[in-house]
Amino acid sequence: MLSLCVLVRVCPRSDIKACKSNFRKVNCYWKSEWAVILLLAARCALAQGPVKPGADASPQLGYSRIFKGSTPEYLKITVNRAGDGHYVGGKLGALPPPRAFRLTPSTTNEFFSLAGSLHNFRSIKLESRRNVANMGEKTLTYANQGRIWTVKYNYTRNREAEKLSNLFEGIATVEEHISALLYKARFDPLGLPGELARVRIDLDNHNLTDPALMAPVLKQIESDPQYLHIAQIRARKLLARIESN
Repeated sequence: MLSLCVLVRVCPRSDIKACKSNFRKVNCYWKSEWAVILLLAARCALAQGPVKPGADASPQLGYSRIFKGSTPEYLKITVNRAGDGHYVGGKLGALPPPRAFRLTPSTTNEFFSLAGSLHNFRSIKLESRRNVANMGEKTLTYANQGRIWTVKYNYTRNREAEKLSNLFEGIATVEEHISALLYKARFDPLGLPGELARVRIDLDNHNLTDPALMAPVLKQIESDPQYLHIAQIRARKLLARIESN
């Protein structure tokens, strides 16, 4: 059932047979494949789980950025008051499906506290009057009980808005690392040490929001002897740092 679930979620209907054939070939011999697939399936199930009664009434924050030539060119993040959110990021015109995440209560409170300090974006201007280069069009959104407030800007000097934007960008960075680690764990194991080094640099520079979101894939890498020993060591050290915080 899990194999079919994963196939249905990632394969177009017209290609189900081909995908099932390829999936069997990959899945027959590698136990580690199952662990990675389970991680993917869990995130997929979280993204497509049933909607709870009254969920639409929960306040929701949103952030999007469009910046051609950057990586990713487009990203969008939404999070509700319970900390449940979705992320999508990639090239314009070729976006992958949204991925679900769940923030810690403290991070969720920080998001909504900063939004509250900005009056939930009601009748507020964030664009700086300075003539600066294009840094990407950013949009902050607050939705509650069917009403939506938004504000757009390229560059702002408002400290609360900067903090809120950085929190959202930190979620995007975490999600991009998760995507890269899952990909390399399945298709490019030799590339794992380099990606883990990039995670460490972002952790050192405080560029990650809720880095514990990476814990499942880091545990998989750390515990699987298939991967290079240096990759396992780096994953173990990152886990220790994340868990200590």
